[in-house]
Amino acid sequence: MSDIFEEVDEEVRKDKYTRVWQKYGNWFVSCAVAVLISAVGYVQWQNYNFEQRAQSSTEFNAALRLIDSKKPEEATRALAGLAERGTKGYTILAKFRAAGLKVQAGDSAAASDIYDAIAEDDEINTLYRDLARLYAIMQKIDDGDTSELSTELRELLSEDNPWRFSAREMAAVLALRERDTKTAKEYFKLLTDDPKTPAGLRQRASDMLQAIDG
Repeated sequence: MSDIFEEVDEEVRKDKYTRVWQKYGNWFVSCAVAVLISAVGYVQWQNYNFEQRAQSSTEFNAALRLIDSKKPEEATRALAGLAERGTKGYTILAKFRAAGLKVQAGDSAAASDIYDAIAEDDEINTLYRDLARLYAIMQKIDDGDTSELSTELRELLSEDNPWRFSAREMAAVLALRERDTKTAKEYFKLLTDDPKTPAGLRQRASDMLQAIDG
């Protein structure tokens, strides 16, 4: 490896990886509790009448109020009901939000199960299935099998995938877990060099490059 890590012994190198991951690992995992509604974006309502959509909207907003009121158990039940009987768009939103509640509660396994179920549902638009797949990977990023997670990320890294920027970040983190700084730096560099990378993500990538080389 043609970087500074050639100049340090294995113990120092191992300690450096550990410190970088301890400092920044939660940073990436916390992405999974971001506002899911804005990430999901536009949902297809056209096949449902106004009355059905209005009812689903009312139920969804009621669930959000329960979340704001710090009543996660009641919110979870409300979201489960909406996921079962709501219109298609709100059903997807309810599932994503329910998974987000599991993340906030520290139940990564349950959140991952919900995200995996969304990702495997052929009736859901690929855009949202890929988003769910990305969130599922985030839940496993700290201790999941890196080889399996890298395989799951592969399709999300394509140039035409709308979630490719977050996927690159996850790929870099997986490389760090394997102590492969060369690959990690390549992914972080892709993020810093791509003008389409969201500003916050580009800043994180820049910070990580400095942390690795610092």
